[in-house]
Amino acid sequence: MDTAAMDEIVNEHFGFEAADDVEGVLATLAPGAIHHLIGGPLGPVTDPAQIRVFYEELFAACEAEGVEPVARWHGEGFVVDESLWTGQVHDARLFGLPGRSGRVTFRILHLFDLDADQITHERVWVDHAAIAEATT
Repeated sequence: MDTAAMDEIVNEHFGFEAADDVEGVLATLAPGAIHHLIGGPLGPVTDPAQIRVFYEELFAACEAEGVEPVARWHGEGFVVDESLWTGQVHDARLFGLPGRSGRVTFRILHLFDLDADQITHERVWVDHAAIAEATT
């Protein structure tokens, strides 16, 4: 798979996330896909119903104002994307900070494993210290 095809898959996924479109996000994931917000309370999630609940909670808890791309790297069957996310967090529970809220900017790193035209594994790291510092 060339880098343009990989970018198309990842950009489509990010577009659905930006639109708070749970169905769209789920459509970008392969059957049996793994979703893992590193350091979050859920750990690796493989059940599509649980992945759905994660995204429903995420979209209810976070209101994005913008995402600034920082860098992207490609390898054989994977993409690493680094960005800065800015917005309002209404409940930082999914980031391990239940009940905390505030306007935040934090670095976010995604590692996507890809197969054909879908995501088989999504690992996400966020700057927990920046979220903790900006929320109360």
